[in-house]
Amino acid sequence: MAFDSFSAFISMEGHGPYVWACYAVFFVLMAVLMAGSLRSRKAMVESCRRGYEFQAAKGKVASAPASSASFARVNVSQD
Repeated sequence: MAFDSFSAFISMEGHGPYVWACYAVFFVLMAVLMAGSLRSRKAMVESCRRGYEFQAAKGKVASAPASSASFARVNVSQD
């Protein structure tokens, strides 16, 4: 290792406060982004669940008359 002691490693010849502040900001921002992403995902899943429940309830109450056309689901590769 290029440093004589642990305190020299922490101070990094006067550049330590800048380096360690950058690391701290990075990890804090990463934690905030992860928390925000998880919260957004949870809200999206809940919204989809409510939408599916609404559609299911709507289908049970008033069923639409059967149409003469039939549609087949086609699976398309996303490659």
